[in-house]
Amino acid sequence: MSVLTPSDRHRVAVLVRHGVLPIEVGIVHRLFGQARGAGGEPLYEVLTCALEPGEIRTDTDFTINVEHGPEALDEARTVVLPAADEDYVERPHDPLDEALASALARLRPETRVASICTGAFVLAAAGLLTGCRVTTHWKSAGFFRAMYPDVDLDPDVLYTDNGRVLTAAGVASGIDLSLHMIRTDHGAAVANEVARGTVVPPHRDGGQAQYIRTPVPSPERSGTGRARVWALEHLHLRPTLEEMARCESVSVRTFTRRFREEVGLSPGRWITRQRLDRARQLLEESDLPVDRIADEVGFGTAESLRQHMHAALGVSPSAYRRTFRGAPPTA
Repeated sequence: MSVLTPSDRHRVAVLVRHGVLPIEVGIVHRLFGQARGAGGEPLYEVLTCALEPGEIRTDTDFTINVEHGPEALDEARTVVLPAADEDYVERPHDPLDEALASALARLRPETRVASICTGAFVLAAAGLLTGCRVTTHWKSAGFFRAMYPDVDLDPDVLYTDNGRVLTAAGVASGIDLSLHMIRTDHGAAVANEVARGTVVPPHRDGGQAQYIRTPVPSPERSGTGRARVWALEHLHLRPTLEEMARCESVSVRTFTRRFREEVGLSPGRWITRQRLDRARQLLEESDLPVDRIADEVGFGTAESLRQHMHAALGVSPSAYRRTFRGAPPTA
């Protein structure tokens, strides 16, 4: 069994600025720092860096002492940019601060870059979000659109993944994004262990709506929880909208409206995502053939599963399985 040496580990650099939100720095260190390989070895090296090493003011009553300067970005494979209080002033990063622009210019073309909350303003100002679907905190969505009308902003999701560039919404969605990146790098088993160690759900879908204020349903109204539980138990039977509405004893129209209020997605899109999640789990954890998995999760045919996985992930089921399981073990 090979063990990663410190020089082999995936370096994650957290670039902090004055007025940084400490919780967002802690999220990255805690989650990536817990990821372990089969032999218990750390899979990531997490470093905090600043434009200048030294004492960095936070948005609280304490400071943090940062040892590394922007040179830590040179060899980073992932760079995470948390929010800072300068993101909330009028027209932030217009123009982008010279020192910050110089630091971001050190990133290699293949370096993965992620923002948390309003850190997206910095990436947009640096031109890194052009042509990307991104998110930021819903309170800043209108301002972001006004400053960067050519960037495709979706304020109703927890995170977005454009391959090289990823964005997360407000604060706690940094947990979702970090788990997503760990899952992408090392598979669901590693990410699930990190989630268990952090006592958080292993997966909240990137398409789940942010917690924006919406009217609270009256107590006498039932929700859609029973229907969702039933649908998850019967994915292989391809549950219909009518059957789900029947679980809650309401009309299809009422059910669809309540479902969107609670989940932030249409029932159809939600079911498709649950099928994909279950298919990914089976591809990682079982030896079932692809056509059997397609039938188990309700896609019906291997071709249908291939089409959905390619649309959502850009890979085929077989390629996904090879990525997260590797070659079959030898005798």
